[in-house]
Amino acid sequence: MFGVSKPKIIVDEKKIDEVLTRGVEEVVDGEQLRKKLKSGKQLRIKLGIDPTSPNIHIGRTIPLLKLRDFQNLGHKIVLIIGDFTGLIGDTSDKDSERPMLPEEVIKENLRNYVKQAEKVIDMKKCEIHYNSEWLGKLNYYEIGRQADIFSLSDFISRENIKKRLDDGKRVSLRELMYPLMQGYDSVAIKSDVELGGTDQRFNLLAGRDLQRSYGQKPQDILTNPLIEGLDGRKMSSSWGNVINLFDSPNDMYGKVMSLKDELIVKYFTLTTRLEIEKIEEYKKDLESGENPKNIKMKLAKEIVKMYHGEKSAEEAEKSFEDTFSKGEFPNNAQIIIAKKGDKLVDVFTKNKIVESKSEFRRLLEAGAISDYPDKKINDPNEVVGEDERKIKTGKKTFVILRPE
Repeated sequence: MFGVSKPKIIVDEKKIDEVLTRGVEEVVDGEQLRKKLKSGKQLRIKLGIDPTSPNIHIGRTIPLLKLRDFQNLGHKIVLIIGDFTGLIGDTSDKDSERPMLPEEVIKENLRNYVKQAEKVIDMKKCEIHYNSEWLGKLNYYEIGRQADIFSLSDFISRENIKKRLDDGKRVSLRELMYPLMQGYDSVAIKSDVELGGTDQRFNLLAGRDLQRSYGQKPQDILTNPLIEGLDGRKMSSSWGNVINLFDSPNDMYGKVMSLKDELIVKYFTLTTRLEIEKIEEYKKDLESGENPKNIKMKLAKEIVKMYHGEKSAEEAEKSFEDTFSKGEFPNNAQIIIAKKGDKLVDVFTKNKIVESKSEFRRLLEAGAISDYPDKKINDPNEVVGEDERKIKTGKKTFVILRPE
């Protein structure tokens, strides 16, 4: 008689230590989790992602990579895609109220989420849930029971909520519900460990309280630091300062090269799985006077290789060197077909050259959009004409605009 084979759990103290320390801000409860990992028992490791944008950016891969680390140790990873929580909106990292998203927007954003996530984790060995499975079925009694666990002061003592209240900004009752929903996800899938950014700490702890209320052992939690985007602020799709997993190799390489030099080591540590020893070498090289550009090129190549493969990474590196070292317009620049009379801002947002109209205006005001090589475009109402144009946007993006 054949039974189901038990998963092979890797109990390697060095690997366990790296999982619990690399890119980790806090572990609750650290000693307990270490014992669990050394016990040989398979744990259920949870990560939830809300599809508030159609793209997964590299900042979101930080917990995804940690999820993969646990997967490599043989543990069961559980990815929860927040098709329900995404409607409600988490304001953990926001300084103003996040509006409810229409259901059709969430559905559109969901289309390629799994395809993007599988660039990081092995989806064949991953348990996937959409949290509308259980959240959409809760009634008022059940929600009231969950809400009774927490007090209003618990919620309003959170730093960003307190600041909004002190500033006289509105805080909706809906926002109080989000930690309950994320916490109930942990109850629904019986998680042993939940991962999330430092901005998620309150929500992660709420999961522990709810699990206790439902007779489950409280999950351990592991938080990761947040990472800065292209403009130095926290990486956020709403700000357009992101490196997306579906960016082309050239765009991804160029975006990494535009990062501030002081972020090189942080990006190596959080967004790659290059050996720590090698990262320490690069850190020493930078401290001893090595040109940051040389190390940043290694970072850009490493990141492109992770998501597009070795060959694409090498080609992106060559394109970057040809373009920026020799001042050439790249041969493989993106070609955009547009109608005469179309506004340039509409063409650029439709084709994802910029994330939003506000980003287009910001670049325009900064003098960062020009007809190649250096004729600045100043008119926000610029339209497509009859002639083909080579346009440079920002420091690294080149497009060929070709009228129909």
